[in-house]
Amino acid sequence: MSSAPRHVAVHRDADGVPDGYVSYALDDADTLIVDEVVTADDGVDAALVRFVLGHDLVPQVLFKRMPVDHPLRWQLADFRAGQVTDDSEWLWVRLLDVPRALTARGWFADGELVLDVDDSFLGERGRYLLTVRDGKAECVPTGREPDLSLDVRDLGSICLGGTLPSVLVRAGHIRAHRVGVAARADALFRAERAPYCVHWF
Repeated sequence: MSSAPRHVAVHRDADGVPDGYVSYALDDADTLIVDEVVTADDGVDAALVRFVLGHDLVPQVLFKRMPVDHPLRWQLADFRAGQVTDDSEWLWVRLLDVPRALTARGWFADGELVLDVDDSFLGERGRYLLTVRDGKAECVPTGREPDLSLDVRDLGSICLGGTLPSVLVRAGHIRAHRVGVAARADALFRAERAPYCVHWF
């Protein structure tokens, strides 16, 4: 974190209600360092990003934390003007109650999977039938043959939609028991956006 004073620019909607902000500072090297861009609207996000990029007499703008799927580079007139210099993790998930965790998240596709989940740390193993209909999930113990066998750590990786199950199948972390099940798991676990933690701790 820069020791320079932080500035906050607030965006307001047509009625004057705040609907987003950007927090930034200027360091001694004339680099504008953006700590946060917080808004729920892509148009407001683009306006705030445009605001900091248009700051006078600043040769470089550094965004400290951005979602991996943020469209910023595609918004630049020159795609190559933006560079990714660091890829850090700020969000981890450790599932303790698999059925409750999977029924609590949102879903964007219907389908079902049988997950054989091993938790060697707690010395537990469970097999669950995950059924999703109309965006709601039911997850119950089952004796059916598994579609996927995976460690609870891998389930944490795919739970929020930031990692495709098929990638972990290819990496040898998840075992797919039949052809096509990895693609079905990809469709089921996908998220509207990549998970992102705006605050560090």
